[in-house]
Amino acid sequence: MTARQGPRNRGEGAKAGAGPHGHDDPEMPSPVVGPSRPRLFRVLGPGLITGASDDDPSGIATYSQVGAQFAYGLSWTLLVTYPLMVAVQMISARIGRTTGHGLAGVIRLHCPSWLLSSVVLLLLVANIINLGADLGAMADALGLLLPAPHALYVLLFSAISISMQLFLQYTRYVAALKWLTLALFAYFAALACVDVDWGALALHLVWPRQALTSDYLTALVAILGTTISPYLFFWQASEEVEDLRVYPRRVDLVDAPSQGRRALRRIEIDTLVGMGFSNLVALAILVTAAATLNVHGVTHIQTSAQAAEALRPIAGAFASLVFTVGIVGTGLLAVPVLAGSAAYAVGEARQWPTGLERRPKEAQAFYATLVIATLIGMIINFAPVDPIRALFWSAVLNGVAAVPVMVVMMRVAARRDVMGQFAIRGPLKWLGWVATVLMGGVVLAMFGAML
Repeated sequence: MTARQGPRNRGEGAKAGAGPHGHDDPEMPSPVVGPSRPRLFRVLGPGLITGASDDDPSGIATYSQVGAQFAYGLSWTLLVTYPLMVAVQMISARIGRTTGHGLAGVIRLHCPSWLLSSVVLLLLVANIINLGADLGAMADALGLLLPAPHALYVLLFSAISISMQLFLQYTRYVAALKWLTLALFAYFAALACVDVDWGALALHLVWPRQALTSDYLTALVAILGTTISPYLFFWQASEEVEDLRVYPRRVDLVDAPSQGRRALRRIEIDTLVGMGFSNLVALAILVTAAATLNVHGVTHIQTSAQAAEALRPIAGAFASLVFTVGIVGTGLLAVPVLAGSAAYAVGEARQWPTGLERRPKEAQAFYATLVIATLIGMIINFAPVDPIRALFWSAVLNGVAAVPVMVVMMRVAARRDVMGQFAIRGPLKWLGWVATVLMGGVVLAMFGAML
């Protein structure tokens, strides 16, 4: 397979309903609604899943901790990061759709081997630690409702996650879990019931006024790391490649530039909606924590029970239940994304057959990597680490790891010998570099403040 070919097995793995004429492909014109009307529900795909998995237990814990510690002081970040994360995710999606290869596969084909190894290693370390923290948080949250040994629940959720990834079609798995993530909308309901200082919130949304202390900069890196995470880049690019196998008429854009207009439009809508959903939920969590925990003097969250208190004004005695359902639902959605993006990266780097649409027998090394990553994350939980703090610091680690990955991704996406006429330019390119420079600057400032 050359750099310009991409996957050719168009019929293999095609979903039921993806007919030979491509009418079920959201990129193809609809014979019912006409070519000009976007079919929003069907257009949403990798971007929406990426956005939903972005509000994983690590994200919930980070936004809750930041709201409790700094009140509305960091709410501005969720406005600033929206266009930046949209740009970064659009770039990663375009790489996959244009080249027919995931991010690691493109780096393997067009960059030195030492750079590929470094990027994949960074991703593996960040993903496994994040994965382990998510498993620990899910176990801790379930313990609020059904007290039992923490280790037992960690083993239970690890077994469920591995079994689901091995034996269920991922699209059906995600469809079921999306209903659990609806518990996150409780934070929107809470905003209508708690005493939010709307004037202070509006001011902090547009005018940051916090001193740049070490704690503030660390929290800023954590927010950036949990909204613009390396695993999301790899995941969305690889899912675009998966869809090349799912929809028979799709061809990578380097070989079929005529498909470019519809493909890029679909990616744009999908990513705008997915990232918008992600940041609205994040803002609701932060503001709810600020209006409930911070005002009552709770500035450092150490347990899931404390985090669940933010929902008590709306859920009352059921606060722990709502919090647990949200943590477990987003965790079970995010764990496959974390493990899957790691497996995609390793598999593409090693030129293995990859893809969650493949059966385990067809991609044994890929699924083995996925299982091993989950098991290592599980083992991390047997160290004496506070689950909530582990979630927060995994977000910080993601913020640090994202910087070099983004630099490589931006350089690759701008190369015409890689992307052809679809090489990024204009506002998309500049927004991508602004995100990269901003994250790099904040990480350097954090380390400087720690010294």
